[in-house]
Amino acid sequence: MDIEDRVVIITGASSGIGEATARAAVAAGAKVVLAARRADRLCDLAAELGGAGGASGSGGASGSDGVRAIAVACDVTDQAQVSALVHAALEAFGRIDVVVNNAGQGLQAEVEQIGLDDFRAILELNLVAPLAVMQAVLPILRRQGSGAIVNVSSGTTFGDVPGTGGYVASKIALERLSAIARNELKGTGVTVSTLIPFATDTEFLRSIRAGRADAEAMTEGAVFDTPDQVAVAVLDLIRTQAPRLDLVPTAYGGSR
Repeated sequence: MDIEDRVVIITGASSGIGEATARAAVAAGAKVVLAARRADRLCDLAAELGGAGGASGSGGASGSDGVRAIAVACDVTDQAQVSALVHAALEAFGRIDVVVNNAGQGLQAEVEQIGLDDFRAILELNLVAPLAVMQAVLPILRRQGSGAIVNVSSGTTFGDVPGTGGYVASKIALERLSAIARNELKGTGVTVSTLIPFATDTEFLRSIRAGRADAEAMTEGAVFDTPDQVAVAVLDLIRTQAPRLDLVPTAYGGSR
């Protein structure tokens, strides 16, 4: 899929991989719908990328010529807000071509110590929310006869590292959900792909739900990719619409 003039929804767009993907997509000629809970950051980014107003459930840019970005404050674990996000994209740009399900959060705890409330919250954000977004956009993409969904997983799924069980469970489930959805959509012109980044220099470790100190210790000395490097991979996956792409080094079982 040629990304120029395509409309791309990006969740978790206020920082890290989501923010970098938004910048890369606009640089490639796309129009972006920026979704995250931090409205102030979204508004600043949208203005920088060629936006036309503040973050809201309606986007504030209906039919505006030359607008390249809108900001929509959205908690993707709230189904009503997901519906409002999709409505805002259609109101502003008239179509949706690509969705990048990037919003997510980490959890570090050995299986015996995982707080069940923490685990439920991680599943809700990392697995249920991407499903809700897919369900919200798929009828639109089917009617268009084209579209691409990219679900962002994690390189931690390549190993059985102690303390990562809860987080990895959410991401492995997302990978399988994506692969099955891809098969179900054969012949529709709509594809679902999975991106598997490696360690990336973002706010991820600072916003981990539980076990931050343990996670920071585990990654100490690791060589981190930049968000820009991951954004390039996201755009490559949109263009090729391949089933999956990983940025995991071969030493860890990946293809890089």
